[in-house]
Amino acid sequence: MSMNRRQALTGLAATAAATILTGQGAAVASSTRRRSHRFPTLIELPDNWLPEGIAIGGRPVAYFGSRADGSIYRADLVTGEGEPLPTPGPGTPAVGLKIDNRMRLFVAGGTAGDGRVVDARTGQILVNYQFVTGNAFINDVVLHDGAAYFTDSRSSALFVVPLGRNGSLPPPDGFERLAVSGPDLVIVPGETNFNGIAPTPDGSALLVIQSNTGELFHVDPGTGVATLVDLGGESLPNGDGLLLDGRTLYAVQNRLNLVAVIEMSRDGRSGQVLGRVGSPDFAVPTTVAKFGDRLYLPNARFGADPPATTFNAVAIPVPRL
Repeated sequence: MSMNRRQALTGLAATAAATILTGQGAAVASSTRRRSHRFPTLIELPDNWLPEGIAIGGRPVAYFGSRADGSIYRADLVTGEGEPLPTPGPGTPAVGLKIDNRMRLFVAGGTAGDGRVVDARTGQILVNYQFVTGNAFINDVVLHDGAAYFTDSRSSALFVVPLGRNGSLPPPDGFERLAVSGPDLVIVPGETNFNGIAPTPDGSALLVIQSNTGELFHVDPGTGVATLVDLGGESLPNGDGLLLDGRTLYAVQNRLNLVAVIEMSRDGRSGQVLGRVGSPDFAVPTTVAKFGDRLYLPNARFGADPPATTFNAVAIPVPRL
């Protein structure tokens, strides 16, 4: 059976019941709310794809980057079918992804130390920004207030690609390095520090998660001052991708196979963890995107023994907590 045919059948037959957990981890309910019941709940990716990032725009289409070679896979959320974009990747990782309304994918380049902008139709690289060489891991990206902000898990820096008034891309050297610092921020060499990034609800600042400490920071994009977000004593260990939807922040806790649901204050300086949601189909999910009444998460399967060769993405109902 072809992969695309198998994708559709497997996805349509799958269930996506999600277990809702309180902020302290006790199971309280199971959600089976699925208005988009025609959409598959499992999307199979090519063998050895090594996914981590996902991007969804205004259409029912998801894009998944490959850590293996930076190629991009495009999947139809209605059918589960898909294929790689025509132009293959550059041979270096594609990690976090975001898409704009011009059908451009902004791609975090992991160990390559770069961020690139890719045509979401063809896979062609439009511009490559070499932020740093040597010890770096450009992990995630967010589009906010006329710029693309990239995190580096090996340093306390954000890399900023300012866009022109008409959305034009700057030349390869047209980026800025924003040094981030604060009394509660400690960068540990060799560990995964900064990871997921999202705007605050009021759009005045950025939220950045530090994976190794489980801390969430409010970062002033003008000064780089980082302030610890007050989560009422909660933390987000193994925090990975972030997604802001209104005042709700979804934080993926990858190796815990959970997504934390946080009600944020408008300025993003505090938040309340309403609960956490898991799925039996999770296998170290990393990032999250939303379409309709579903969240979509690629399974990275980090640490599988023997190393994983098959991969998929999971759709779960948007938690109602």
